[in-house]
Amino acid sequence: MSKNKITTLDKLARIRLSENFFLRDFLFSETAAVNGINNVPDDIELAISAGSNLCEKVLEPVQKAWGRIHIRSAYRSCEVNQLGNELGANCASNEKNYAGHIWDKRDENGFMGATACIVIPSYLDYFEKTGDWASLAWWIHANIPAYSTMTFFPNLCAFNISWHENPEKLKRISTYINDPNTGHKKRILSDGIASDFYKEIPLVERYKACEVLLNNLKGTVYE
Repeated sequence: MSKNKITTLDKLARIRLSENFFLRDFLFSETAAVNGINNVPDDIELAISAGSNLCEKVLEPVQKAWGRIHIRSAYRSCEVNQLGNELGANCASNEKNYAGHIWDKRDENGFMGATACIVIPSYLDYFEKTGDWASLAWWIHANIPAYSTMTFFPNLCAFNISWHENPEKLKRISTYINDPNTGHKKRILSDGIASDFYKEIPLVERYKACEVLLNNLKGTVYE
């Protein structure tokens, strides 16, 4: 790799997407690293625009409430995502990931979007003791209105969280973890509608555990 290319990549990585996040935070990919692929956007302006919205409207308010978040996986180039799909590495097809993990491609309807897979360390101990990811999902649903979709995974309670510019896109919360409240892995929110188990429970009651945790983080007593 030439010095000029390294300099260009270095400048790209330093681009600030929001108060606390830079583009470099979202570019690392194990698939890219192992296979010697540069995980870099083709359409830099589109990736920056989509990523900035994700950071400013979704990730920053999550981090403000819960403390530092860990970025597990985020931007994928088409080449990286295609390889991940072919290897069966939990990557959907490129077309399904446009305006998702592939920030620099618009979806089939011409909208931009961005996805990051994150872990919230301050929630992790509680999750490992209880298996309760749903409380966190409902807290985000109630308090981070700009999110578009969430999908939860078993390891570390990691979850994909997305921003999408289509205001008519209905929210969805999916999971690969059994819900301790229901015992199954069905969506708890589909097309903006809560599942049968949750729809009769007031929203604030669905994430009461999070209020306890957040108050403990602030050093206050929750009654």
